Amino acid sequence: MTTPIVALQKPKDISLSEIETELRNIWLSQNTGKDSSIATRAATFSMVIYEPEEFQQLLGNLGFYDGPIDGIHGPKTRQAIRDAQATYDLRITGRIDSDTLAKLREEFAKQPKERQEISNLDARGFSISDAIAAQNPCRIITLCPILGEDTGVTAQVSAYCPIQKGGESSHLVCCEYITLRGTKEALARVSEMVESLMIPDLPKFLWWKATPNPEQELFRKLSEYSNCTIVDSGYFSDPESELLKMQTEIENEVYIADLNWHRLSAWQELTAATFDPPERREALGEIDTIAIDYEKGNAAQALMFLGWFASRLEWKPISFTEEGGDYDLVYVKFQGEGDREIVAELAGIPVADLGEIPGDLVGLRLNSTCNPEANCCTILCSETTGCMRMEAGGSAQSCRTEQVSSLTDQKAELLMAQQLQRWGRDLLYEESLAVTAEILKLR
Repeated sequence: MTTPIVALQKPKDISLSEIETELRNIWLSQNTGKDSSIATRAATFSMVIYEPEEFQQLLGNLGFYDGPIDGIHGPKTRQAIRDAQATYDLRITGRIDSDTLAKLREEFAKQPKERQEISNLDARGFSISDAIAAQNPCRIITLCPILGEDTGVTAQVSAYCPIQKGGESSHLVCCEYITLRGTKEALARVSEMVESLMIPDLPKFLWWKATPNPEQELFRKLSEYSNCTIVDSGYFSDPESELLKMQTEIENEVYIADLNWHRLSAWQELTAATFDPPERREALGEIDTIAIDYEKGNAAQALMFLGWFASRLEWKPISFTEEGGDYDLVYVKFQGEGDREIVAELAGIPVADLGEIPGDLVGLRLNSTCNPEANCCTILCSETTGCMRMEAGGSAQSCRTEQVSSLTDQKAELLMAQQLQRWGRDLLYEESLAVTAEILKLR
């Protein structure tokens, strides 16, 4: 189908009627009877995607990146980040962290106004993800904040008809895509229009691909209007603070789904499986130490796993100590049954080969120091990274050791497609996050 561009000169923003007119024209031009295929609108759900691309825009403006501004952390983007970090004498990780983003913003602000324009914006919409399109959404509205002067909001309107495998090509189920571009201030002005674009009487999703901020008007309005707000804590710049915000949202009856939570499923399932035998299940109550290693840079997975495990064994958090050092060590103390003290250690491990997702779990060790005879010592290791640190020490030989195979694809788009198939409140996630929040409130 054609992809008409509707662009209005400043200071006027695009209007709801203009967008609806363009969509109507697309459908009229498609179903003229001259083609053997028949295109119909899907009728499953609407989704708003907040797609920040600031880091790529900053890298492009400062001369580190010349690829498409598409929000994807691909090899070219990661190399550009490394180049910028080396230039500005920052820790080289290939990932955007708070220090790197702050430095890029600082350098961008120094540019003359005439050099603050971004020339390689990717006007996408239909190419957002085949994995999501295959779920037959009714309408996807992508909000793309851009840097520079506020010149209003522009829109790209398109339709995409993925060919269904094994289906008849004469009947196409199509998705509508609306991509809105403007500064953050401009997009905030059209928040009510965005709400109006979501189809009534269908499930409504908000995929917030940025650090969530309940104080931001656009986030607050859209999350209140949506049936489910989807985030990915793997990319939170300050996971300790942001996880607390997510808990507050849940307490305010906002339904939150975290894609990073699903990346823990293999670790949770294998942990549970190691205690399936009756003799080991009885030893669960003897555990008084838990050590969790994760890829240094983002502690979200480690914190959520600890919250999950503590919630299952009804441990009550009583203290939180940040020791820091090379491993960013954190110690959390819990009170278990019979006032028994449990100590958890979280360690950020520097690894040479970083995974695609920041903060993947590396290793896990469960043990009992009070009862060395308890049959509870367990070591879980990442299949790709290994965990030599967990296996150090004489008692490791008596531990049950297992390797955890990570998900075949941890990309957010695929996890999103799976999330859309099982949407509904995840009580296990909410119970686990509640304990994680209790831990973080002790900081």
